[in-house]
Amino acid sequence: MRRWRRGAKQLGMNLTINRLKWIFLGLFAVACAGIWIYHLLWVWPGDRCEAAERWWDGSTRTCAQPIYIPDITGRQPGESREAASMRAAAERAAQDRQARGEPPAILPPQPDQPAGAE
Repeated sequence: MRRWRRGAKQLGMNLTINRLKWIFLGLFAVACAGIWIYHLLWVWPGDRCEAAERWWDGSTRTCAQPIYIPDITGRQPGESREAASMRAAAERAAQDRQARGEPPAILPPQPDQPAGAE
């Protein structure tokens, strides 16, 4: 009878070990699959996007082409908004004067130029 009890304990221990083994093996498989899916859907597309010199937004998984701001605004590179507005206003005023048939405006000399130099 002693052998039967010892066997039953050992049999119960083997069932627990086997059950834990399968649980941990399943968790490992799920973790591996999750890592592969993460790399397949987020990491590798992001690497390809950045290699093409574009911007990657991981939250929406969007690869976007950056747009050069002077292409949108029409300003010269490095030109401030104020300077661009002044240039555009001067161009519009010159076009208005030309449309009315007036001669071009005579600009006052700039402070860095002498009065007689043109």
